[in-house]
Amino acid sequence: MKFTIAASFIDPGQLRDIAVAADESGWTAISFSDHVVHPETLDTPYPYTEDGSRRWEAFTPWPDPWVTIGALSSVTRRLRFNTNVFVLPMRNVFMAAKSISTAAVLSQDRVTLTVGVGWSNVEFELVGQDFRTRGRRTDEMVEVMRKLWTGEMVEHHGDFYDFDRLEMSPAPSARIPIWVGGISEAALRRAARLGDGWLSDLQTTAEIAECIEKIHTYRREYGREHLPFDIMASPSDAGDMDGYRRCEDLGVTHLLSMPWVLYHGMTTKLADRVDGVRRFGDDVIGKMG
Repeated sequence: MKFTIAASFIDPGQLRDIAVAADESGWTAISFSDHVVHPETLDTPYPYTEDGSRRWEAFTPWPDPWVTIGALSSVTRRLRFNTNVFVLPMRNVFMAAKSISTAAVLSQDRVTLTVGVGWSNVEFELVGQDFRTRGRRTDEMVEVMRKLWTGEMVEHHGDFYDFDRLEMSPAPSARIPIWVGGISEAALRRAARLGDGWLSDLQTTAEIAECIEKIHTYRREYGREHLPFDIMASPSDAGDMDGYRRCEDLGVTHLLSMPWVLYHGMTTKLADRVDGVRRFGDDVIGKMG
């Protein structure tokens, strides 16, 4: 089992100290969420709560993940960087590929990209991307980016993107893993069909197990069951060693956590957060090997 810090809703000024503490305490990665703006009024409900309301308030900070990863890679040595999730179809494919590739190069290939198709129609309209085609565009964007990241002359002629031979530099020296987040049937199928891994929502262990079983079924359908596949989960009912081992037995490879909550509750104090990162490293990561 590997452990990843969920760095959502955090003052950007605290991220450097949290990342350094994680780098020194055995954490595998730190992960960043993604929103461009916070619309005061929504016309599409948030899909991960019963009433459609968001889990955060207005004026919650959402630093750009790739700028943040580039900065934190310069003060860490082994810590990896992930997204949970990056709303890929809200972006121009070339600009996204360039930012992600640059972050991978600067971090010496410590980047994993976890993508989602998004849910906020308002944000899509503001950045000039079509909300209705976001799923199909995501599929093709993954294909295009993997071509661009080879560092070779490539071309593409698809439904949404069409270009003749070109190259994008700098290119990463190692393959950037692409995981898929989401719990809808479309998301689970996309993870099985295109992904190197899957990210859960905040779910119970039983719900995570059900999703994992579906993904395994789909991977067999697509003939991809022989390929390596990671699973990063955020279980709502596993907060101790026994719970983590149950997740590991299900096939969870990475556990996403805000460790300070276990020791100090929903604190906003930097000292408490750093203490939680280090104590979790001693109490859990060190003991699980």
